[in-house]
Amino acid sequence: MKTKKLVVVISRGMDDERSSVAWSIANGGINNGLDVSIFLVSSAVDWVRKGAAEYARPNPEDPTMKDMIQNVINAGCTISVCPPCTKVRGYTQDDLIEGVQIKGSVVIHEPIKEGAAVLTF
Repeated sequence: MKTKKLVVVISRGMDDERSSVAWSIANGGINNGLDVSIFLVSSAVDWVRKGAAEYARPNPEDPTMKDMIQNVINAGCTISVCPPCTKVRGYTQDDLIEGVQIKGSVVIHEPIKEGAAVLTF
């Protein structure tokens, strides 16, 4: 049986609880056997800057952001960030946590063409 795919596009940063919901849903997808891809745009790219998610917990009912992000990486899922969104913040690849790549939206097009469900936050 072919693994079903889920693409989660996150545009919310540390000031919005919906970002926590997005990471929580992505982790739920992983726990349910989905092949998850994350694409971060706008202020969401701040989540993967080294040290940024260490103590953040927008929703106290969810695990820490650091744990949710690390779980996605540990599961071998793709986390990509928008190149212009990183550039405008002055971030380079060296500023991001290991396992995150700066790549354009083309990285989510293939899973979408293969029928991935897409959620945006």
